[in-house]
Amino acid sequence: MGVSTWGEDEYVAYLTGERRRFAWVMRRYGGLAAADADAAALERYPYEASDAAYRGLVFHDLAWHWAMLKIHQDLYWVKHPELASPPAEYNALS
Repeated sequence: MGVSTWGEDEYVAYLTGERRRFAWVMRRYGGLAAADADAAALERYPYEASDAAYRGLVFHDLAWHWAMLKIHQDLYWVKHPELASPPAEYNALS
């Protein structure tokens, strides 16, 4: 189901989950304190109104990817091939 067809509750739940996963990566791999990781997640994943153009476009990649770009910049998957895919612990986050 595309983001454009999501109801508000579904969008907010997905947004909350992506924020949680992004903050986890920023704490675990980026070394940020919990409050700083949460702030980074809110910045990366701001709430978008239901009529916003391209609402939810950020969801086209995993929070893992966006966090790795923030930590290691472009081509992190080449420079750090061990980080190309998220670990099982990340995948287990709800």
